[in-house]
Amino acid sequence: MLKNVGLAVLCSLAFMACKKDPNKIEAIDPTEEVIEPVNDFKEVSGYKIGDVATDFSLIGTDGQQHRLADFAEAKGYIVIFTCNHCPYAQAYEERIVALDQKYKALGYPVVAINPNDPVAQPEDGLELMKVRAKEKGFTFPYLLDEGQKIYPQYGATKTPHVFILQKEEGKNVVKYIGAIDDNYEDASQVSEKYVEKAVDALLAGKAIEQTTTVAIGCTIKVKK
Repeated sequence: MLKNVGLAVLCSLAFMACKKDPNKIEAIDPTEEVIEPVNDFKEVSGYKIGDVATDFSLIGTDGQQHRLADFAEAKGYIVIFTCNHCPYAQAYEERIVALDQKYKALGYPVVAINPNDPVAQPEDGLELMKVRAKEKGFTFPYLLDEGQKIYPQYGATKTPHVFILQKEEGKNVVKYIGAIDDNYEDASQVSEKYVEKAVDALLAGKAIEQTTTVAIGCTIKVKK
């Protein structure tokens, strides 16, 4: 009798697990999400600390092509791969605007790139990017990685995923890769501001204490 009851419970749990929506993250276990991108980070090729990042030319929500070289007076860049639809990316939007407002005048502007294929994720098409940028008051270029050629070069695996570059002898050298901070759920509970600490160190001419962290977010959507 007890065996039958146990089997029934196990079958019921298995059925429920199969019905779970893999894209729903509201009740995600943070420990599971940390484990997944650690593996991605090791497996995906792309820039490492100290590598030189090449420039690009991508269309933005203003209809213009944008390059890193357009920021002639910049000391470096805070390149953030992000998007419209991802709840993690949405949770960081105000913090990304704040980063741009704080560091652009100091020589480190934010450059946001949407790496997702609009066919795979229609919410991340250029027209809806324009709407999002206006609604959220983006103060930085919000660019579309058309053809998905740039994010693989960087090795981005999540949205959001940050790459801090510093200009050195005309080259854009990768100085930090990873997350914005240590709490995607609640900005008021952040204890480690990874990006701010990294940029502050560069501005002070000091070495960055933590050059890589794990990017927490949604996987990049690729057309099948």
